Amino acid sequence: MMKERFSKLLLGEDMSGCGNGVCTALAISNAITNLCATLFGQVWRLEPLKPEKKLMWRREMDWLLCVSDHIVELIPSWQTFPDGSKLEVMTSRPRSDLYMNLPALRKLDNMILEILESFKGSEFWYVDKGILSLEANESSSYPRPLSRQEDKWWLPVPRVPTGGLSEDARKMLQHKRDCTNQILKAAMAINNTALAEMDVPDSYLEALPKNGKASLGDLIHRYINSDQFSPECLLDCLDLSSEHHALEIANRVEATIYVWRRKTNSKPLHNTHRSNSKSSWEMVKDLVSDADKRELLADRAESLLLCLKQRFPGLPQTTLDMSKIQCNKDVGKAILESYSRVLESLAFNIVARIDDLLYVDDLSKHSDQFVSISKVGVITHKSIGIALPVSSTPYKTAFTTPTFSPLQSISPAKGDRSPYIESSKLSLRGLGVKRVLTDYLSIDGKGKELSSNTRRSDSNSSTGGEISASEYSRCSKEAISPQTLKSVEDE
Repeated sequence: MMKERFSKLLLGEDMSGCGNGVCTALAISNAITNLCATLFGQVWRLEPLKPEKKLMWRREMDWLLCVSDHIVELIPSWQTFPDGSKLEVMTSRPRSDLYMNLPALRKLDNMILEILESFKGSEFWYVDKGILSLEANESSSYPRPLSRQEDKWWLPVPRVPTGGLSEDARKMLQHKRDCTNQILKAAMAINNTALAEMDVPDSYLEALPKNGKASLGDLIHRYINSDQFSPECLLDCLDLSSEHHALEIANRVEATIYVWRRKTNSKPLHNTHRSNSKSSWEMVKDLVSDADKRELLADRAESLLLCLKQRFPGLPQTTLDMSKIQCNKDVGKAILESYSRVLESLAFNIVARIDDLLYVDDLSKHSDQFVSISKVGVITHKSIGIALPVSSTPYKTAFTTPTFSPLQSISPAKGDRSPYIESSKLSLRGLGVKRVLTDYLSIDGKGKELSSNTRRSDSNSSTGGEISASEYSRCSKEAISPQTLKSVEDE
C-alpha cells in the first residue's frame, strides 16, 4: 500500500506515466484531502471512528507527512573542536513554518480523535430517515421533524431518551462542543496563515480587469469613493440574499484590491506626458496623489472584504485562494494548508452534529415551545467547490483541494452550514495555538471543570429565534473616510 501511495505521488496522479500529472505539492494536498474524505466522510454521527479506520488514518498520514522531515533550512552555528577552537558552520533544522505548525496540527488531530472516541456508550442514538417515517406513522411519541431537520434530510436523526438527556450528559456535550470549537479556530488560523504565505499566481493577476470600477461595478465603486464610507452600511445596501451573491462580491472586491495595489506599485511612463504645460513638480504631485488615493481605496476594499467574511463566515474559499492552491509549488505549504483544512472540516462537522443533538434535546424537553438552541461562538469552515458528475446531492464530502488533476477529486459540500460566529475573534488571524491546546489539556477527563477560555460568549447566547446578521458582523477595522477625498471615477 505504501508503494502504491508513493507511486501515485511521484506520477502526479497521472497513471499513464506520460508526465501530464500535477506537481508534487498538489498531489500531496489531494492525497491528504481524499484520505480524510474516505475515512471520515462528513461525520454524520457522533460515534468513535472504527479501529481499522483510525489505524489507517494514522499510518497513511505518517507516510504523507514524512516528506516534511526532509524540508529544512540552513542556519549559522558555532562548532567547538577538542582543542578549544571554534568554527562557524551551517547546520540544518526543520523549516520554521513546519517546525511551528505541524506539531500543533498533529496535536489537534489527536484531540479530534479523542473527542470522537469519547462518544462511546452515550445516552443518545441515531435513526435513519426511512425508519423515522415509519415511526412517525405508527407512533406520536416523537414530534414531527421541524425545518432544521428537514433541511438535512440525508442525515440520520439523533434521538434522546424520553425527557431529554441527563444534566451531566448535556454538560459534557456542551464541554466537547466548546473544545471542538477551539480546535476549529486553531485549524482555521493555521490555514489562513498558510494561504496568506502562498504567492499570488501570475495567471490570476493577468486575468484581473483593467480598473477597479470594471471589477466592482458602479454602485460599490461609488460607495467606496464616498466621503462617508462605511463597510457595514455598504453591505446593507447590497444583495446578499444568497451565499452565491456574497461569494461573487467577495471575489470582485478581492480582485479590485490587487488592481489598485498593482497600479500603485507600478510606474506608468505614459502618465509623465499627460500635459506639456505642467511642470515636472506638478506631474510628480499628480502621480503621488493618485497613488495615495488608490492605496486608500484598496484599504477601504480590504475593510469591506473583512466585514463581508465576518458577516458570512461560511463562505467558500475565494477564486484567489483556489488559484493559490492550484499553482502552489511549495510542498511544505501544501502540507500545512491541506492538513489544516481537513481538520477544520472535521471540527466544523462535529460541532454541527453536537448542535443538532442539543436541538433535539431541547425539543424533547420543551416540545410545546419548540425552543431552538443558541448558535454563538463557532466559526464555520471554508470549503472549495468543484462540481461532480452527480450534482445537487447531499452525498458529498466537505473536503477538497482545487485541482486540475486527471484523478477525479472528492467533491466538497457546504453540508449543514450554520451562521455560528464570534465576530470579534475572526479578525485575529494569529490565534495562539499553544494557548488553545493548553486550555484543552487543563480540563480533566470528566469535563466537570470548564476552562474560562472555552466559555466566552457561548454561555451568553439566547435561545429565542435566530441571531441577526449585524449581531456577529462587527468589523475590527475602522473605516477610513477622509473629508477631502474626491471620487476617482476612472480607477
